[in-house]
Amino acid sequence: MSEVKSPVNVNILDSEEVVASELAKYVADLSDKFVRERGVFTVVLSGGYLIQNLRKLVEPPYSNSIDWSKWHVFWLDERVVPRDHPDSNYKLAFDGFLSKVPILIGQVYAINDALSPEGAAEDYETRIRKLVDSNVIATSQATGFPKFDLMLLGMGPDGHVASLFPGHPLLKEHKKWVTFIKDSPKPPPERITFTFPVINSSAYIALVVCGYGEVNAVKKVLGDKSTTDVLPAQMVSPEDEMTWFLDKEAASLL
Repeated sequence: MSEVKSPVNVNILDSEEVVASELAKYVADLSDKFVRERGVFTVVLSGGYLIQNLRKLVEPPYSNSIDWSKWHVFWLDERVVPRDHPDSNYKLAFDGFLSKVPILIGQVYAINDALSPEGAAEDYETRIRKLVDSNVIATSQATGFPKFDLMLLGMGPDGHVASLFPGHPLLKEHKKWVTFIKDSPKPPPERITFTFPVINSSAYIALVVCGYGEVNAVKKVLGDKSTTDVLPAQMVSPEDEMTWFLDKEAASLL
């Protein structure tokens, strides 16, 4: 992997409402950029309150200016539960965002919820490989891993991203694109997740944190450089650019 660190932008905004507005503009601008350059826009979503932070995208001016037909949507991680289960990130995103915009259903890539965690991870990676082969998803010239245009990440209070938790062996997975976890410290325990080589091969990453819940993790990731105990969020480094969207509460210890 390249040793060059991507530029990091840190936006500290007055409120979650402002975060949602600025995030919508950021996503819309990148959508326009990649549709012009590549003819498609590949977007990776995480779960949690990130979906609520995307609500401005379904409102004017973005709802009627984005070329939704060019979007291809993926999941950074997913709980291995039925798609209609309350814990499903797919259900969260579909109910809160995807059902309100004209994205083609065939370009929304949920996991196969009928499979085991191992099977679901293998199946998801196989589908992504086919999309790389057909140039829907770009390939990183530096790493050979898929290069998604944009990943939208949240962060847990422990500094985890995706389903990659502090101290877990999956942090050291360097070959697989998608893997599985059966012992997630945050329920439900069975999940699939992108690995760090895929996360860090993406072009752009936005990491969105609002509220006091993750304030200590934000301080450690962005403000405390003295520790050798590296959190997963500190390992995030896309190829082109990293942007943090924080409200004042999340950034209050910086």
